[in-house]
Parts: sequence; C-alpha cells; structure tokens
Amino acid sequence: MKIRTKLTLGVGLLFILITLLTFVGARYINALKNDTENILKANYNTLEYSRNILIALDETFHQKEAFAKIEHNLRKQRKNVTEIGEKESTEKLDEHIKRLKASPSDTAVHFMIREDISEIMRLNMEAIQRKSNIAKETAESATIWVTFTGTICFLIAFTLLINLPNSIANPIKELTESIRQIANKKYNQRVHFESHDEFGELAKSFNTMAKKLEEYNNSSLSKLLFEKKRIETLIDNMHDAVIGLDENKKILFVNDEALRLLNMQGENLIGYPAAEVSVSNDLMRSLIQDMGNVDAETQPIKIYADQKESYFEKELVKINITPTGESEEQLIGHVLILKNITPFKELDFAKTNFIAIVSHELKTPISSMKMSLQLLENKQVGTLNEEQTQLVESLKDDSNRLLKITGELLNMSQVETGNIQLNIQQSRPEHILEFAINAVKNQADQKQIELSVDQSANLPDLKADVEKTAWVLTNFLTNAIRYSPEQSKVKLEIRQEDEFLVFSVNDQGKGIEPRYKDKVFDRYFQIPGSNKTGTGLGLAISKDFILAQGGKIGVESEIGMGSTFFFKLPLA
Repeated sequence: MKIRTKLTLGVGLLFILITLLTFVGARYINALKNDTENILKANYNTLEYSRNILIALDETFHQKEAFAKIEHNLRKQRKNVTEIGEKESTEKLDEHIKRLKASPSDTAVHFMIREDISEIMRLNMEAIQRKSNIAKETAESATIWVTFTGTICFLIAFTLLINLPNSIANPIKELTESIRQIANKKYNQRVHFESHDEFGELAKSFNTMAKKLEEYNNSSLSKLLFEKKRIETLIDNMHDAVIGLDENKKILFVNDEALRLLNMQGENLIGYPAAEVSVSNDLMRSLIQDMGNVDAETQPIKIYADQKESYFEKELVKINITPTGESEEQLIGHVLILKNITPFKELDFAKTNFIAIVSHELKTPISSMKMSLQLLENKQVGTLNEEQTQLVESLKDDSNRLLKITGELLNMSQVETGNIQLNIQQSRPEHILEFAINAVKNQADQKQIELSVDQSANLPDLKADVEKTAWVLTNFLTNAIRYSPEQSKVKLEIRQEDEFLVFSVNDQGKGIEPRYKDKVFDRYFQIPGSNKTGTGLGLAISKDFILAQGGKIGVESEIGMGSTFFFKLPLA
C-alpha cells in the first residue's frame, strides 16, 4: 500500500470517527433537551396554573377580582391539557367554578374545586415522574452510546497513532543511517524494505546508487594512485622549492629543490612536525615562524646556494576545502613555496648602484648651478632687469627641484643597499616639530594656509633619529600644503599612545580613494589625477625611515574629508 493511501485512509478514518462521535453526542443531547422541554411545557405550567387558582380561591371571600384571576388561569389550563384524564378533571373544574361564581359563599363548592385541582395536579405530577424516568433512560442510553462510540474511536485512533508514524518513521530512520554509512565511504551498505510503497522504491534506488558508488570506488583506486604519482612527479620537477604541510603543520611532501636548500633527506622530513625539524634547521625555522600571521610582511630570504648568496621569496598558500554537504570552509593544510629571485635582486642592486652614482654625480653640478644663481642675484656682480630676474627665479626653482630629486634618489639608494645610517638617541618631540614647521612655513604662507599645532602637555622623550624623523614630518607637511586648497588649515597633532609617540598631519584636501590607500607608500607611486610634481619616492622613503627606527606609519582618508598621515615612534 502506498504511503499516500495509508495517510489518506488514516486521516479519513479519524474524520469519520470524529463525525460519528459528534452525531451520537448531538442526537442524545437533543433527545434530553426535548424531554426536558416537554416536562416544562406540558406539566410544570399546569401546576403553576393550579397553584394560581388555589391562591385566587382563597381570595374570593375578600375580593371580586379573584374570579377574573381564576378564569384567566382556567383558560390557560384548557389550552395546556396534555395527560389522560386531565381533560375531564378540567371540565369538572370549569363547572364547579361556574357554581362558585353563582354562590361564592358555598363551602361545598370550594371543597369540590380543591378536589378537582388536586386531581389535575396529581395527574401532572405522575406525568412529571414518568417523563423524568424517560429522560433518565435517555441519559443512560446516551452515556452508553457515547462511551461505546468514544471507546471505539479511541482504540482506532490509538492504533493509528502507534502504527502509522512507525510505518513512516522507521524506514526514514533506517534510510538515514544507511546514507550516513555511505557518507563514511562504506559503500557496501544496503537497505532492505519488504513493502511495495514509496519507501520500497526509494530503497531500490538507494541500493542501486550504493552499488554504483562501490563499483566506482573500486575501479577508481588505481587511477587515483596514478594521478597521485603524476602530481608527486610534477612537484619534484618544479624549479621552485615546495613543502607541503597538513593542518597540524606536519610535513606531507618535500620536492627535490627544497631538500637541496634544506640540506636534508626526505626520510628525515616527511611525516615529522615542522616545529620539530626547525629545532635543528635554521631555514625551516625561518619558513614557519610567521605562518599564523597573515598580515606579516615577508622579506626575501638570503640562502647560500649555487655557490653564492642567493635570494628567495617565500609564498604561503593556505589550502581550504568545503566538505560535501557543508557551507563553511575547512583548513586542510599549507604549501610553502620558495621562489628564486636572485637574478631580479642582482638587477635591482645594479639599478640601485646606477641611481646612486648618477645622483651623486648630478648633485655636484646642481650645487654649482645654485651658487652661480646666487652670484647672479648679488648686485655687486651686476644689476638684472625684470625679465632676467624672472629667468633666475625659474632656474632657482628648477635647480631646487633637481636637488630634491637627487637627494631622494640618494636616500632611496641608501635604503635599498642597507647602508642607511641612523643616529637614534633620546630626543624631544618639540625639536622635531619646530624643525619641520620652519621648513614649510614659506610654502604655507604662499597659499595662506594656517598651520595648527595640537600637542599634549608634558610630552615624554622619544627614541629617534631627529634628522630623519624631521625629514618625514616635513614631507608630510609639504604634501598636506601641496594638496590643500588656499586659505585652508593643516592640523599637526602630537600625542602619546601606549608606549609610542604619535605624530599626525591632517589636511583638507580631496582625500584618497580606498583603492589607493594601500599603495601610497609604494615607490614611484603617484595617485592618478594628482599634481605629479614629485618623484613618488617621498612617502616610500618616509616609510623606510620610520620602520628602521622601530616605528609604524599609515594613513586615514575619505573622499571629500581630507587625509591624515601619521607615524608612531617608541618612547625613550
């Protein structure tokens, strides 16, 4: 029998039982109602009329209006004759009342009227008793039938309650357990249902699926082994060093290039935790030390390989998968890749040396040009006309710009070659602030920009190179003045934050788009659409100067709200 048919029959049977129980209960309740109304209408009213006549009969000696009351109740009684013998007694009562009306003082007539009323009341009392017995029998019959019908309904409903859910839930439970076994790769699991309903068809389809999965699993094993061997061969033949780790940082595989760099054998690596190997291998220790920090900047690793100092770039790849039937990703391992960037480093060194040499060679003639321009401005040499003065001013601006560019290039070459010289000592922040403000005061006055200083009271000393820190703050202020509109305000703030002293410069420029905020400190980068008068090295050099002193640097900006460049240096 189909499940749909079972449910239809079960629910339909319950509906029929509820309807039957309702019909039986309503029928007997209606019968009791009729019996009760019959007693009230047929007998109780007669007793009421008889009582009223007796009361009025006692008043006939005192009031003439009593006869009207007697006749009124008598008329009602004539209309309410319902029992055998009641009609004759009523007619006798009518005849005696007429006689009483003719002779009100006749006591014999009074006595006969009372006998007539007593007879009528007796007939109705016996009728009430009889009808009460009938109503009682009806109630007992109703109790029996309702109890019988309710018991039948309860037994049938209880049977359905026990059998119907189990006939549906048990196959579902068995099927769920079988599916769980299949999910655990136990493909020999089968479901056996004897019924010919939907569950039987489902079990047949499930068994077919499980059989095919078992066949596929058995037939794919050799293919999987072949694919595994091919992947291992590809990894071994890669020119980059590759190390695979599981989610617990246990080494899964190492290719030949990685073994050569680590100077170890595969049997001493594969299957061992990376932390255990790093105890005796410096290269492994440097490879895994920042694996948990996603935001950590990776510096090139210097390794002696190929009979020379070589440079390698570490790349960490996290392997995440989404298990079947789930929505969240799960980490299953890491892959460490070491890329040989030695040729690029050598080219970079050559470029840096070339820039340093060219910058140094250019600095001398540019300085000579500046001295010559100063001599031309001296009136002892000769007086210049207005056009000559403008040419000299233009040459001065160009020579200052060339001198600034060569200075930045020299600073960058020092940073790149690692020859940056720091003179870190205990310093006062006010000295750095004063130097930077004096350096940009003329620029601010030319654009009528107000320089506002907000510094906390009793600022502590800091550990810094005063010259290079002042250079960074001056660069921040120069950029703020350059990109701020005329007659605006540039705010410079110094405050203590934990173990650092924070310098920040806020301008009222147009701000920086979010996509460019992470690139403003890159070398040679200039925001598209900005005033490209510089080299794009100022912020890059600033970053290197601050990081070299153990500080931090950053920017906060929103379009239309200006920008705030800041750096932090440790306290003394």
